[in-house]
Amino acid sequence: MRKLLWYSFLFLTTTLCAQKQDVTILNFKEYLDFVKKHHPVAKQADLTISIGEANLLKSRGGFDPKIEVDFDRKKFKGSEYYDLLNATFKVPTWYGIELKANFEQNEGIFLNPERTVPDEGLYSAGVSIPIAQGLLINDRMAALKKAKLYRKQTKVDRDILVNEVLYNASLAYFNWLEAFNEKEIYENFLVNARTRFEGVKKSALAGDKAIIDTVEAQIIVQNRRLSLEQSKVKLMKFRLILSNYLWIGNNIPIELQPNVIPDKDVGAIIDQTLEIQQILLTEVDVINHPKLRSLNYKIEGLEVDRKLKANKLLPKINLEYNFLTASPEVANSFNTADYKGGVTFQFPLFLRKERGAVKLAAYKIQDSKYELASAQLQIENKVNAIYNEIDSFKTQNRLIADMVTNYTSLLKAEERKFSFGESSLFLINSRESKLIDATLKRNKLQNKYFSIKANLFKSLAVNPENL
Repeated sequence: MRKLLWYSFLFLTTTLCAQKQDVTILNFKEYLDFVKKHHPVAKQADLTISIGEANLLKSRGGFDPKIEVDFDRKKFKGSEYYDLLNATFKVPTWYGIELKANFEQNEGIFLNPERTVPDEGLYSAGVSIPIAQGLLINDRMAALKKAKLYRKQTKVDRDILVNEVLYNASLAYFNWLEAFNEKEIYENFLVNARTRFEGVKKSALAGDKAIIDTVEAQIIVQNRRLSLEQSKVKLMKFRLILSNYLWIGNNIPIELQPNVIPDKDVGAIIDQTLEIQQILLTEVDVINHPKLRSLNYKIEGLEVDRKLKANKLLPKINLEYNFLTASPEVANSFNTADYKGGVTFQFPLFLRKERGAVKLAAYKIQDSKYELASAQLQIENKVNAIYNEIDSFKTQNRLIADMVTNYTSLLKAEERKFSFGESSLFLINSRESKLIDATLKRNKLQNKYFSIKANLFKSLAVNPENL
């Protein structure tokens, strides 16, 4: 609650500061750190690990010792036919072997002779061993192995989910930055257009310029104002989109205030924030890609299923042997002469169900291997394509920067000639329009360059540890 009040105070202060035209820079790294800690999808991704742990705990329960108590009594027309008490303590082990301890006490006037035991009861201790089906692998073993694999799989799946939300949040930040820069571009050129209009107006009133020139200068101002208003609407749109990723504790969304601006130097920290600086310098090994690791864990789980189903092709043969004694407190009372034992055998004649299950399990494994091979090739080709795009955008950014510099020089030269009366507003407007186009293009190329780095971040499913 105190944390919530603190955030409320923070955004109230931000709103009050906005009225004074103060600005606050939202750093890219701090922004992603906020998204990773508080966004509901990021929290949802953390739940997958908890689900994996719970599933593992559930599977380990198959090896929990068990106590079973069976009590039957029959009484009819005043006669007590029988009282039957049978208490068993079982300890399952890894290889299907089950240890047992049993206490049996029966009495009654119509007791089945085979249930006759000493008055103090009969104790037994023994073991049940499957010597064919269920010895090397059984349902309990398979469930636990798959649960361990699933826990590992949930960790890499969590990385993929976190990477996805951070990728989308990054694109929202870059679009917000582009819209903010675009607004500033039009603001700067509107200032230039107004300054030029005032100068032309004074010259026209002094008789140095034609009155019609003021109309043209005013049209340029109006055109710049129109573009500025459109850029403000665009900025508002992307500010609201960015707000979709801003949350505080207890799943409370917050809205980005107008006085909060993006960091223009994001290019200097983007690689470090997304943790792709080393990836850009070295050859990428996609073998450890989270998606491929997840598929490998899936294949391992399917292989456990195949082994379990193949084991069911064997006959069920269970051997059971129990030492019997009426006085368990005496150590040597257990002997091989007093025992209860048995063997059970079960085997279907055609095994059609079992053979079909084995074939289906093998087909599932093969299908997953095809999926793994396809995913690996797609990731490798996508990463290589992104590398080529990054190199191309580096060249494009250098070229557009030179173009902006040259267009700026041309505009200044044209304005100087205009001040000497050797040029016209039409030529100045033409030069300025090309400069505006080049500046906007540079802004758009910068956004694409940042976005392609975010695509590399997504393609490798990086989950930044420094956030």
